[in-house]
Amino acid sequence: MTEEKYVKVIDSIFQCLQDGSERGYIGEAISQLDHALQAAASAQQSGADDETILAALLHDIGQFVSSPASKAMLVEAADLNQGEEPFSVGVHGHERIGAEYLKRLGFSDKVTALVEAHVPVKRYLTGKYPDYYDTLSDASKLSLKYQGGPYTAEEVAEFEKLPYYQEKVEIRRWDDGAKVVDLKVPGLESYRQIAINHLRQQAALNV
Repeated sequence: MTEEKYVKVIDSIFQCLQDGSERGYIGEAISQLDHALQAAASAQQSGADDETILAALLHDIGQFVSSPASKAMLVEAADLNQGEEPFSVGVHGHERIGAEYLKRLGFSDKVTALVEAHVPVKRYLTGKYPDYYDTLSDASKLSLKYQGGPYTAEEVAEFEKLPYYQEKVEIRRWDDGAKVVDLKVPGLESYRQIAINHLRQQAALNV
């Protein structure tokens, strides 16, 4: 992947995120873009590494690429064909769709694993800590029902054996807190170089 390609991919992703400034975040009083930026800011303020910061920023990218225009933009950026994976993932949730898109665009296994886990982590936390349910917004409680409900004790134990377990929980905590109206946080462009550097590093590792 060339430097021009890195820029093109990030331009496309950031345009999808920017389009989210005009879309409400499901059941909340902020936009999808504001939600993403607040989650990323929390990750950065916590001293997280760049991969975790990017995962926080992009954790809902599967929501953004649900429209034909956004999908076409990322397809063109990644040189994908409409018949290839991940276009067969429509039966999965947005976390799965987002993780597969990011994987095909050149993001690391860690970034994609964190993105894919942010919904299961809610199920994990409600299973391990019953009081956690009471901290969820009404919209998040409703979505939990459709996502399968709290994990069983056995599922909790299995989840804690997975790679990046702690980072997955942190992403979820930042996700939950990223719903503050009119909160001032760094803008989208502040993450551009982090994202480009990440793609460059991943390409070098895969040579």
